[in-house]
Amino acid sequence: MGKWMARCAAVMLLVMLTGCGYSTRELYPAQYRTVAVPNFDNRTFDREVEFELREALIKEIEQRTPYKVVRTPGAADTLLEGTVVEVQRSAISRQQGTGLPQEVEVTVMVDFVWRDLRSGEDLRGYRGFSATGQYVPVRTVGEFDVTAKHRAVQRLAQDIVSTMREDGW
Repeated sequence: MGKWMARCAAVMLLVMLTGCGYSTRELYPAQYRTVAVPNFDNRTFDREVEFELREALIKEIEQRTPYKVVRTPGAADTLLEGTVVEVQRSAISRQQGTGLPQEVEVTVMVDFVWRDLRSGEDLRGYRGFSATGQYVPVRTVGEFDVTAKHRAVQRLAQDIVSTMREDGW
């Protein structure tokens, strides 16, 4: 009876591990070791969003991937570059009576490409890739536009790094 219980426990453990998304396959392409991340171009009137995005991308790449970020593209296997194409604000809700915005959403949109510098092949590339952040400008909460922009940039960096995975997402 003891052997049977041990086998059942082993089978249950195996089923649990395979059912929870564990895999022996690499999450990120293993043939690359380094990524260069220059500042994205910025075609908007929102200044410094490109610098914040670069820093967020570097942090995400170094925390979530096996890759090392290098400063110069000449020393890297790959290059992650892009353009901030739009920063848009829209009121989600308005105060009754005054019509002033009660909640505001900030959307940051980019075009980007992740390129293999050895072959010149584009590994991933997206146009109109975006993320949003919200803020509450009303006096009682008093959040600012930069809060929502920061949230959007952080989410955008997380999502861009997720696209670098072997499965593309």
